[in-house]
Amino acid sequence: MRAPEFWSGGGGGLAPILLSPFSALYAAATARRMAQPGWQAPIPVICCGNATAGGAGKTTVALDLGRRLGNRGIGAHFLLRGYGGRIKGPARVDTAQHDSTAVGDEALLLAAERPTWVAADRAAGARAAIAAGAQAIVMDDGLQNPTLAKDLSLLVIDGSYGFGNGRVIPAGPLREPVAAAASRSNAAILIGEDETGALAMLPPGMPVLRARLKPGPEAELLAGQPVFAFCGIANPRKFFTTLQEAGAFLAGRQSYADHYPFDEGDLRDLLAEADRLRATPVTTRKDFVRIPPAFRNRVTVVTVQLEWEEPAAIEGLLDPAASRVPVPA
Repeated sequence: MRAPEFWSGGGGGLAPILLSPFSALYAAATARRMAQPGWQAPIPVICCGNATAGGAGKTTVALDLGRRLGNRGIGAHFLLRGYGGRIKGPARVDTAQHDSTAVGDEALLLAAERPTWVAADRAAGARAAIAAGAQAIVMDDGLQNPTLAKDLSLLVIDGSYGFGNGRVIPAGPLREPVAAAASRSNAAILIGEDETGALAMLPPGMPVLRARLKPGPEAELLAGQPVFAFCGIANPRKFFTTLQEAGAFLAGRQSYADHYPFDEGDLRDLLAEADRLRATPVTTRKDFVRIPPAFRNRVTVVTVQLEWEEPAAIEGLLDPAASRVPVPA
């Protein structure tokens, strides 16, 4: 499903007002759930979360942190719910056997780099990962999940969307009030420019790390070339802007709801439109894993990585958590 228009920063009108009593109930239920104690794992647990429903860049941050821990010689495993997948877990993701309908698209991206677990019960997933040799756990989402205690929680913010209209579901996109999410976070990570004034909603003195999305090397080959871009992510504008900043000519674009399950009919239509425009069909890595395999060789994937304004700042945040990694006997 697409997010309602009134969820955006400029969203107003009567709908949010009428829905505000339900938002109060939703926020109260979340607060009660979060008051429950979580299981303390014997290894460090790092959570990449956000306050809004939908994507903010959590998976990109999780991938970056997994690489940084790996550079320190720490065997990190990824853990997530597996949104959009039918497997409840705990289950280790196998990219040779699982597809996005089984484990979700984010799990496949993470599993391509490091051992990855999907689990509706995050504590059970952590126990399974530890039994398999994990030295640290990086959670993709889970800031509003109390079952597993965190050593480091990072509040990821999409600078182009911020906190939407600042209201809680269903009147807005927030899973809980910003202040509540921030109170359980060690720092915020702003991806891109703060276009909506989101930072002003954070508590005074909260550390803020800044980063931007940098196109992968394959984007260089598209510079000056006409492309037809399509995606089913929470903020399609981010992808289209990334392509333009890489120098590609955006001949056409098509966006779908987040986690959209592409079928063969969709791909035939998309490829036909790309042919009509004489443009290269391009999509995100997250969307690519949801494309029927028979069509993948005709679509170009553009990846992104985080470029930190101050890399030493994120390394400093990781230091205390990394110090909890058990020393081998």
